[in-house]
Amino acid sequence: MEIEAKYRHAENTADTATIASLSWREFFTDTCLQALIEQGLQRNTDLQIARLKVEEAEAVLMNTRLSYLPALSLSPEADVGRYVGNTSKTYRIAVSASWELDIFGKNTNARRGASAALDGSRDYVQAVQTRLIATIADSYYTLLMLDRQFNIGKQTLESWGKSIRTLEALKRAGKANDAAVLQACANRIALESSILALRKSIADTENSLTALLALPSQHIARGTLLETTLPESVSVGIPVQLLANRPDVRQAERNLAQAFYATNAARAAFYPNISLSGMLGWTNNSGGSILNPGHWLLNAIGSLTQPLFNKGTNIANLKIAEARQEEAKLQFRQSLLDAGKGVNDALVKCQTSKRQIELGERQITTLHEAVRKTELLMHHSSSTYLEVLTAQQSL
Repeated sequence: MEIEAKYRHAENTADTATIASLSWREFFTDTCLQALIEQGLQRNTDLQIARLKVEEAEAVLMNTRLSYLPALSLSPEADVGRYVGNTSKTYRIAVSASWELDIFGKNTNARRGASAALDGSRDYVQAVQTRLIATIADSYYTLLMLDRQFNIGKQTLESWGKSIRTLEALKRAGKANDAAVLQACANRIALESSILALRKSIADTENSLTALLALPSQHIARGTLLETTLPESVSVGIPVQLLANRPDVRQAERNLAQAFYATNAARAAFYPNISLSGMLGWTNNSGGSILNPGHWLLNAIGSLTQPLFNKGTNIANLKIAEARQEEAKLQFRQSLLDAGKGVNDALVKCQTSKRQIELGERQITTLHEAVRKTELLMHHSSSTYLEVLTAQQSL
């Protein structure tokens, strides 16, 4: 699948030093946010579960590696009997060993599949960690935005109060009517309702963030939106390299490798099992010397087991493994497409937001100029204070 030109809205570049190569500490420089991310990496429940899955995969891999070694067992026995006045004592100690020869690669494919599963679980940990950091940062900046909106709302509320008092004075002077005063009061009430909604949104966001950190609901220490600094430009680099760094793509690749080795192991089940077993021990009957060579026991057996008919289990297992391998192949392909779509969406959102900020700054500058000129017109009796209030409310 061609992935070299999957970014529609990014500038072409061969620079490998991209935003993906930055650590989260380099990207997020806010000390309050860094402290929250550190707490999340230590306490988040999903991340801890993902780390335990790595330990499980490590244990499975260790088990598959030990399958190459022979199995050993120790069987001590002691019998004491009495017959016609004679006491018979028998002691026996035997050490047995069995070893399955991995000629057809069943154990090898199991080990490789377990190794791929371990790598996949590690990639899953990184994917969970990446999503966790992104979610914490998103919630944090949402709080900063809500704080800013809340403060602006309170300032606007004070401005509306001043406007209402001015309109009431104008009404007493006969230059305004009740409708204008009532409309201003209604607007102030609507603003108070919006401020309450903002307060609730702040509390909800704080509660969601503390739950993410596995903490009880509490106030989140944070800075201000005006103090926030982020990189002004985003370099995505070479698409294939950026996608290779994504843990979700790597995890899908590991799943495909695991399915491939599972299919090979299912094929190996059609071949015979060859095993060697043996037993070495000694026995001492009726008080004889333990070291008497005549009492040493030795047994060695070689066996070959060829499956002939097991109710179609091997055939069914192979078909299942092949189907799962094809599923993993399709999922890996789709993960590449989804990753490319995610990058494209992020680039469009970043570029659109940057343009919207520029337009918003121009709009604020224009509104400031409109307020200034309206005030000048009022000073020259070419405008009324109501027009000044209207211009200020637009700002």
